[in-house]
Amino acid sequence: MFKRKSKDLVRKTKKVAKDAEEKTEKELAKIRKNAEKEMEKAKKVIDKNYEKAKSYVKKNPEKAVLISAGIAAALGAALGVAAGRKSKSVKRKKK
Repeated sequence: MFKRKSKDLVRKTKKVAKDAEEKTEKELAKIRKNAEKEMEKAKKVIDKNYEKAKSYVKKNPEKAVLISAGIAAALGAALGVAAGRKSKSVKRKKK
């Protein structure tokens, strides 16, 4: 009797596990499909903005260079500040 009950329990457990696996696979398929749709939307937006930027640069090359230089200077300054903070914190730890 105990052996039969344990076999039933094992069979039921396997069924529950299989059902859970199938449900998980279905959910993952839905998630993957939605992710692919969102990636396609994002790609379209990026392509559209890229074309706008390219057109702007062709029409306004001087402004584009100045904007790029400004962005580079801002990033350089931000990195310099960040590096300065890091080196100060390293010096403090050594003391």
